[in-house]
Amino acid sequence: MLNGVESAYVTTDSGIDLVTYSPKTAESITIQIKANLKAKPGGGRRQLALHWWVPEDSPADLVALADLSTNRVWLLNMEEISEFAQQHSSGRYHIYMYIDPTVKPSKAKRRVFAYEFEEFLLENRLSTIYFE
Repeated sequence: MLNGVESAYVTTDSGIDLVTYSPKTAESITIQIKANLKAKPGGGRRQLALHWWVPEDSPADLVALADLSTNRVWLLNMEEISEFAQQHSSGRYHIYMYIDPTVKPSKAKRRVFAYEFEEFLLENRLSTIYFE
């Protein structure tokens, strides 16, 4: 993993893709990775958005939501996924982020824009999770 975090890939399909080590807590942290190649049209108006489906019973400590087109990664724990997901059905959370900040969503009771999730970007979470 980037930024000096010790990590190892998990090759079994157990819902955990990566195991990392936090020197801050002296504990291992498991991560499930969900990735988008790029933003896709979505919603009623077909605006470009990144979106991921996350199982509510994920065994991972953190979920990494990746946008491969921009190399951005957001790290959220399951409590945060539950809080910020815009939809929840059939045992899965659906979390999405509009790319264009001028989009006018019909229902905006929760965060819906990528810029509203900046606090969860990998570079902003490293110190709180891994380093002093």
